[in-house]
Amino acid sequence: MNDVPQRPDRLDVPHRPDRLDTPGRPDRLDVSRATPDDWAAVRGWAAQEGWNPGLADGPSFFAQDPDGFFLGRLDGEPVSAVSVVTYDDRYAFLGFYLVRPDLRGRGHGIATWTAGLRHAGGRTVGLDGVVAQQGNYRRSGFELAHRTARFTGTPTGTAPVPAPGTVPVTGDLAPLHAYDSACYPADRPRFLETWLTTEGHTALARIVDGRLVGYGVLRPGRDMPRIGPLFADTAADARALFDALVPADGPVCVDVPLSNPDAVALAEARGLTPGFETARMYTGPVRSFAESRVFGVTTLELG
Repeated sequence: MNDVPQRPDRLDVPHRPDRLDTPGRPDRLDVSRATPDDWAAVRGWAAQEGWNPGLADGPSFFAQDPDGFFLGRLDGEPVSAVSVVTYDDRYAFLGFYLVRPDLRGRGHGIATWTAGLRHAGGRTVGLDGVVAQQGNYRRSGFELAHRTARFTGTPTGTAPVPAPGTVPVTGDLAPLHAYDSACYPADRPRFLETWLTTEGHTALARIVDGRLVGYGVLRPGRDMPRIGPLFADTAADARALFDALVPADGPVCVDVPLSNPDAVALAEARGLTPGFETARMYTGPVRSFAESRVFGVTTLELG
């Protein structure tokens, strides 16, 4: 991660330019929009940073906003990246802010950040930033909302069979879309359509008295499977979903908002331990959502 520049009030970008202007770009850095094929290199960089990216995240990420991924290149070789994915006309999320380790400290990150952030326009931008960069992000207009810790380990004490009412996600997804929208700062049906149905992803819903009270997704990761999101009305509902999602043996990880004590208690009760920490930050107001239902963040890369 590099130092980040001050964020102007509004950054505009024309629709799908072939190349984004980066005034004063160092060493003739060219920043342009990335394709899903381009993003393979960035996934590798994220893995080297210990982020444990999901093995099949790309299609869901690009489904939400195919214009929101940017690469900086030197002589055609990828050296820096950022994603600025828009959800609606009010909210965007920044992630994958990376520079190849051997080329850090040369201004490539700042140039890529600036070019990519134009895509957000006047939207409030969220991010999950590593602790060491919080001061830099704050100087760029981001304010702390809460901290998140990645809990990992081989779960203990899980229920031997799924609790009644914990079922695979199938059929009409409209109720789940509505539930997700109540737990997130924006509607994201395009993302969910792929996230819930990608091969290798396990999506479970929790139904009580005919009403949807939570859902969760388990997906394969570079180092271990990841749970995200884990949204539920109550700690008991979240526990039922967690127990049904986790693998029969072996480790799992879930990114838990430390602002939700019930979520922390669930992770600890299942024998997981906190490690990698990030800070959820925003440049401005976001719409109200049910933060108490968030037991596991969907993905640090897209919020």
